[in-house]
Amino acid sequence: MREEHYKWFVVGMLWFVCFFNYADRQAIFSVFPLLKAEMGLSDVQLGIVGASFMWVYAGAAPFAGLIGDRFRRKTLIIGGLIFWSLITVATAVSTKYGHLVLFRALEGFGEAFYFPASMSLVSDYHGPDTRSRAMSIHQSSVYAGTIAGGTVAGFFGQYYGWRSSFYVFGSLGVVLGILLLALLKEPRRGQSERPQALGETHAALNLSDSNLRSTLREVFGHPMVRILMAVFVGANFVAMIFLTWMPSFLYRKFGMSLSMAGLNGTAYLQVASVLGVIIGGVLADRLARRRHGGRMWIQSIGLIAGVPFIFLTGWTLSVPVLILAMSGFGFFKGMYDANLWASLHDVVRPERRATAVGLMNAIGWVGGGMAPVAIAAASQRYGMSACLSATSLVYLLVGLLLAGGIWSTMRRPVREVSERVA
Repeated sequence: MREEHYKWFVVGMLWFVCFFNYADRQAIFSVFPLLKAEMGLSDVQLGIVGASFMWVYAGAAPFAGLIGDRFRRKTLIIGGLIFWSLITVATAVSTKYGHLVLFRALEGFGEAFYFPASMSLVSDYHGPDTRSRAMSIHQSSVYAGTIAGGTVAGFFGQYYGWRSSFYVFGSLGVVLGILLLALLKEPRRGQSERPQALGETHAALNLSDSNLRSTLREVFGHPMVRILMAVFVGANFVAMIFLTWMPSFLYRKFGMSLSMAGLNGTAYLQVASVLGVIIGGVLADRLARRRHGGRMWIQSIGLIAGVPFIFLTGWTLSVPVLILAMSGFGFFKGMYDANLWASLHDVVRPERRATAVGLMNAIGWVGGGMAPVAIAAASQRYGMSACLSATSLVYLLVGLLLAGGIWSTMRRPVREVSERVA
């Protein structure tokens, strides 16, 4: 297969890996009512089940990033897929609350290795001209996997018991991992970069210095890296609230069946996100050619434009308005997500990209890890509807933070910024 075609085939292969990454993690949220009834769990305990994945995922992510910059990314991607798929199967045999917390935590550990390795690998196949499009296509698998995880788990849970979907997703993930052993190839690091652009962006950096302290200093030295990570904390906090509690919210407030709550709690938001992520990727590649920080401006627009739709989701009593609100939020969330990693890669050189993604994942998922428990505790006093609407303020704040960061930092010439970092 020609290199030009294979680089898109890589995106396709990783699309399916990421599909199972999100289907496996989303499935449990749709069966919360069944777990609550079978094991007598409170909302806070259910929140801890969801958060245990996120806490371990966040804790393992920096380590996964450092490993991703030093070892074959193909091995980490496939090894992680098979590991977390086996843990998904193991989740199905849980009989106690402690089992659920343990297996969710182990799944978080396995999945932590995927994004640092895969995004670094994609950036070596796709240069600046196609990077946002490639990563946005890959990002669409997040939404497809979330829909599949929520819908299949809800349907299977209603008719065949909550364990059935975990057997299905886990087994298919193992099969995919075995197939990719023969199909996925490891690229040379930095092979997609234009030598001139790479030299300009990172001229002042010491390429031979690879100890941990200098790596962290380099990654965090660029002011936009710090801003992008802070914004991801807030954006992920809001996203995890919706992913964790929306099926239960629809089940309780609107009286939907388990399968319909699982479908509606994911489908409208995630399908709209697919459209948003594709449009966001195309616009970002075009804007990035003309304006420094172009990808980041698309992200900022997505965050700020999503604010009224988040508010409406919790506030409305009308199902049609709810669908409109979830779709609007999903679309603009997709525009932000499309450039989540591509924006980061614009200010981090190839040899540090897996580390940067791992660190950003860790810091961002600190916010995500707090979300399920925080919303469960707050909803006991204020109600779930009010809490969902209130998260719109978080989106507004991080959207404005990102816009301010771009305006103050990314107006400078690339060479001047890199000299300042060094």
